[in-house]
Amino acid sequence: MRESHADVVVLGAGPAGEVLAGALGERGVETVLVEPRLVGGECSFYGCMPSKALLRPHELLEEVRRVPGVRELVQGEPDPQAVLDRRDEVIHELDDSVQLPWIEERDVRLMRGHGRIVGERLVEVVDGEGRVVERIAVRRAVALATGTRPALPPIPGLEDVDPWTNREATTADEVPGRLVVLGGGPIGAEMALAWSSLGATVTLLEGADRILLKEEPFASAQVTDGLRERGVDVRTGVRVAAAAREDGEVVVTLEGGEALRADELLVAAGRTPNSDGLGLDAVGVEPDPRGFVAVDDGLRVGGRDWLYAIGDVNGRALLTHQGKRQARVVAARLLEDQDAQLLGQEPDGLRSPRVTFTEPQVAAVGHTLQSALDAGLDAEAIDAPSDGTAGASFVGKGAGGTTRFVIDRSAGVLLGATFVGAGVAEQLHAATIAVAGRVPLHVLDASVPAFPTRTEVWLRLAARDGG
Repeated sequence: MRESHADVVVLGAGPAGEVLAGALGERGVETVLVEPRLVGGECSFYGCMPSKALLRPHELLEEVRRVPGVRELVQGEPDPQAVLDRRDEVIHELDDSVQLPWIEERDVRLMRGHGRIVGERLVEVVDGEGRVVERIAVRRAVALATGTRPALPPIPGLEDVDPWTNREATTADEVPGRLVVLGGGPIGAEMALAWSSLGATVTLLEGADRILLKEEPFASAQVTDGLRERGVDVRTGVRVAAAAREDGEVVVTLEGGEALRADELLVAAGRTPNSDGLGLDAVGVEPDPRGFVAVDDGLRVGGRDWLYAIGDVNGRALLTHQGKRQARVVAARLLEDQDAQLLGQEPDGLRSPRVTFTEPQVAAVGHTLQSALDAGLDAEAIDAPSDGTAGASFVGKGAGGTTRFVIDRSAGVLLGATFVGAGVAEQLHAATIAVAGRVPLHVLDASVPAFPTRTEVWLRLAARDGG
């Protein structure tokens, strides 16, 4: 076993860990990055990137079909094999070598293996066969950036079915004839649409009374309608009693006795943090009841100045972009930059923008109306049709959707915004700035959107008092 030293050790080379290690390395901090699987993490290879590669052809085709003059040129449906081939290009055939030059250029040492804490400022790296290959004495900090993995609910027979998770759903080489999706969150909704658009017969099952529970009810309803219009059998308020494989088929039995047969079953029912095996007990730290590693507003674990947790493993906001920001925050603290004073993470992740790439898309930031009211705020909703501007006619008049601004009447600020419609994701950043910066409504009123663009929907906010 080798003995070594480093300034900082980062466990996990997903988006958060990679950004932190790179930011430190390029400033001369001796940094070791430990990763047992793929550099780039879940988002690059099994999540955000491949799922969007699968969804983009359908999104583009839908827009073209709404525009006279070009829709007449469209015949047939997307070529599934061409879409899958392009997906493989995006994820580099699950080869992370393209990620390595960026790390090497910043003088970060990459170790392939599993890292665990064995004492204060002391990390061991274990290889794939369980052997300790190196023990690293850490001078300054250890950062946990190990992310999450798919969770499997305790349904009888589910593990024996060998179900798809997001990993199989985003990397499958063939279109299943029949697919059952368990879970109506963003992953379930997006994958239901993606595989339906490529020719699969898809049934989406959600135990709650609506899908996309974290979003506005109208967003759930409009995405549900959109999925159904595109052939997905969306069922809410249903629960799975058991699962089995019979002669190669998956049999999903619902409470009540109905049996659904499919070629594959995708389970998109939440995430489990990769906190087990990190050796936290060696320094007196226990994950919370859900397995997440709790942090303070400085992203420190248990108030320790040498131990941090960033990204999904801390449970604050399971979003790639938020993990990257947390990485920049910790880098600024460790580098003692003036930017460190810009710390401050909201425990509920309200300032984190979120997008579900269905048809229609849902792009949201901040409070929903209900969450604002539940928080005791003087909240009011201002609604407008997302396709009600002149600019909207150029991406397809009549595409539908609703935009909602949630304001605090007493404080005079924007609390949240939700955009539902065709291609609305690119409209979200202005709302994110307004919510994160608590920009006064009178300043937003004076920020005139250009004509003719879809951003003119913001004029409905300016006209809230009938002006």
